[in-house]
Amino acid sequence: MPRFAKYAWGVLTYNLAVVLWGAYVRASGAGAGCGRHWPLCNGVVIPQPERIQTLIEFTHRIMSGVALLLVIGLVVWSRAAPRGHPARGGALASLGFMLSEALVGAWLVLYRLVEHDASMTRAVSLSVHLVNTFLLLAALGLTAWWASGGPRVGLRGRGALPWLVAAGLAGTLAVGMTGAVAALGDTLFPSSSLLGGLREDASPTAHLLIRLRVLHPTLAILVGFYLLGLSLWLARAPARGRAAALARAMGVLVLLQLLLGGLNVALLAPVWLQLVHLLAADLVWLALVLSGAAALAEPAAVASQRGGPRGAALAGAIPTR
Repeated sequence: MPRFAKYAWGVLTYNLAVVLWGAYVRASGAGAGCGRHWPLCNGVVIPQPERIQTLIEFTHRIMSGVALLLVIGLVVWSRAAPRGHPARGGALASLGFMLSEALVGAWLVLYRLVEHDASMTRAVSLSVHLVNTFLLLAALGLTAWWASGGPRVGLRGRGALPWLVAAGLAGTLAVGMTGAVAALGDTLFPSSSLLGGLREDASPTAHLLIRLRVLHPTLAILVGFYLLGLSLWLARAPARGRAAALARAMGVLVLLQLLLGGLNVALLAPVWLQLVHLLAADLVWLALVLSGAAALAEPAAVASQRGGPRGAALAGAIPTR
């Protein structure tokens, strides 16, 4: 694998870690650890971490800053690719979503939509944050995929396939958005027992965030079965190559995610399980994006790759120097 491709996969992996730590900031109630200051922390560049919340939040900001630098490096290195190479566009899209990610984070801090805030404004903002995060991961994943010799995507003459993949992407985003709201409700209004939590979900007097929690498992089951069907179809379709392997991986991840979701409800959403659940959601999303990209590969690019390493090079591999 060329060095640029290894770097791109490394940037994606690092950003997964940043996403998980950001979720830990929310779950631990440390979102106000730096006060109402951004990008400074408590009004200074390097704060004195007198509270654990400050240390948690400041660590997230440092990690996010490093992630931004890594994505800038991704953009600069991608310029070594020929004009029109999809990795160049993927790297630029990654930088765009990284900047919007920072803006959404700043919005949450500056308007105090953190810690114990239970407003719908915060719920909507977290949903937007989740969508932007997924799009960032998709851009990073596709950049690494194309840098590794993955063929560019073509939509013309593909029948219903683009629509089927698009429906899966839209459904997964919807599941993620409801998951962000459900996680916020679990953090702000933890249940003392499974039965008590179910009663609260159905109570007309409960907080709206509590009553909205039921949307997530319902939608997750529906979309999960759709993704399982899509994975089986992609895996059995002829001449899919890597798309079939990625589709099978997606099916396994969806089953794992459904299991983790059930455990999350049964165990009353402990923080560690929330993080594992989020990681699995990110991996399902990436598997869907990459299997869709592989299935929608342009026929000419696929044919060139069947010529072996030379064919892959002719498809536009990025130079390592």
